[in-house]
Amino acid sequence: MLSAMATSIYLESGSKRVFACALEWPGWCRSGKTEEEALAALATYASRYAVVAREARLQFPNGAGSSFEVMERIKGSFDTDFGVPGREAAPDRDPLSRQEAENLAGLLAASWTIFDRVVAAAPPALRKGPRGGGRDRDAIRDHVIGAESMYARKMGIRPPQTAVREAMLEAVRNATGTPLVPDKGWPVRYAVRRAAWHELDHAWEIEDRSR
Repeated sequence: MLSAMATSIYLESGSKRVFACALEWPGWCRSGKTEEEALAALATYASRYAVVAREARLQFPNGAGSSFEVMERIKGSFDTDFGVPGREAAPDRDPLSRQEAENLAGLLAASWTIFDRVVAAAPPALRKGPRGGGRDRDAIRDHVIGAESMYARKMGIRPPQTAVREAMLEAVRNATGTPLVPDKGWPVRYAVRRAAWHELDHAWEIEDRSR
């Protein structure tokens, strides 16, 4: 494994919630009521995200999560407070090398694999929250799979296809040079971060609520 180094992140701050997101590790993104809480949550989830990197056959730094370097602070929106990392970071529009595109595709595919694996192992009925709320396994699965088509459209993949995941991976791998940003869409780096976060956020929810 690589030696420990400060992980480059950005902070997206709304009026009620802050997201801390790793720039180079899409899906490793957690939130809290303050910057300190968001950073603490991100650190706590480093070991869980290491499984994603391993699935993608990428080396995850030894001791990742022990220190962070804030590269940018972004003003959030209603989406941020609702619970979604909804803003691009400045580096998201930087050109992509072929290796970077392959790494992004690998991590996105790994997030799908882990989500599918967690769903397959989970019981149909999940533990409810303190007020009796929370969707069960199949409702979460349908929600996540349904969102994949929306992410594909944001990457310029039209019309929606049955093989949505394959189309998304192809778009990511072909996004070398200047990142593809469709009309009213997302640059590839952000699209992958947002899609991987959604898969993993719900995978980890299912794991936690299966115990």
